[in-house]
Amino acid sequence: MKKNTIQSLVSYLNGETVTNLDEIKAELEAELAKGQAKKEANQAAYAEYHDKVIEVLSGLTDPVTAQDIADETGIARGKISYAMKNYWADEIIADKSGKVTTYRLA
Repeated sequence: MKKNTIQSLVSYLNGETVTNLDEIKAELEAELAKGQAKKEANQAAYAEYHDKVIEVLSGLTDPVTAQDIADETGIARGKISYAMKNYWADEIIADKSGKVTTYRLA
């Protein structure tokens, strides 16, 4: 978002007369749309990651680390760890008793 748009919006909120409200509104809407597009792209990526991670875990009998899964799938370890903790916690069991957290299917 442009700095002058923010300045105009603040001026408007402070009760000053602003003549470019249409421009401000359009830029705010574009910014919101950009955020929504990024959110949808992330959701699609994590859905794809889910299938790959579950496929790897279903083929194993022993628990594995997030790095093991990353090596097998090519997905970043951080993304895998985040998703297993925040999105797939009901499907995957994390064992934190050892030095390194390991995962297996629930």
